[in-house]
Amino acid sequence: MRIVLVGPPGAGKGTQAAYLARNLSIPHISTGDLFRANISQGTELGRKAQEYMDAGRLVPDEITIGMAKDRMLQPDAGNGFLLDGFPRNVGQAQALDEILSENGIALDAVLDLEVPEEEVVKRIAGRRLCRKDGSHVFHVVYNPPAAEGVCDECGGELYQRSDDTEEKVRVRLEEYHSKTEPIIDFYKQQGLVRTISALGKVSEVTQRAMEALGVKKATGDSAA
Repeated sequence: MRIVLVGPPGAGKGTQAAYLARNLSIPHISTGDLFRANISQGTELGRKAQEYMDAGRLVPDEITIGMAKDRMLQPDAGNGFLLDGFPRNVGQAQALDEILSENGIALDAVLDLEVPEEEVVKRIAGRRLCRKDGSHVFHVVYNPPAAEGVCDECGGELYQRSDDTEEKVRVRLEEYHSKTEPIIDFYKQQGLVRTISALGKVSEVTQRAMEALGVKKATGDSAA
């Protein structure tokens, strides 16, 4: 299957992408991973992206599109892939259609994770990360530490990322609504969109996603 995963920040796209890719036996292709891989490998696209990033400028769409094209055409993606974070706007979606058409393939579905805006704000603004080990993540409501401000795992200090404040989350949501959300209408015209609720346990969302994609049962360890 060839799938695009879309949804607002805080919808759990990264978590769901990992479970879905494993269940469907297809690679999970995320924009962040594309940039890290190209930059670390010193590819031409990676060098160009680094130049823009070092200058504090946005990386142009054509560089992102080039990275995505290279990755989608690698052998392990021959039977499908799950795109997470790409396309990010209608221009990128149109470019993706052209790439797929040129290679005689097509998308099977666009999975839209739907979350109320206030829930997104609550999810992100309530996150707390361990300063000693960034992989330990807590939430003031959904997964609070035993002692306020202290990591249960290693005793490190918990902190809120500077871009996780309510004010900045709302700015990110505005950007999502203006730039990324229009691709949902773009794909609706092609009959590809499958919208599911991203509320509830991780395993419940995964099961909804699998059913929306026409797969009867999710397997693996997607319990919340």
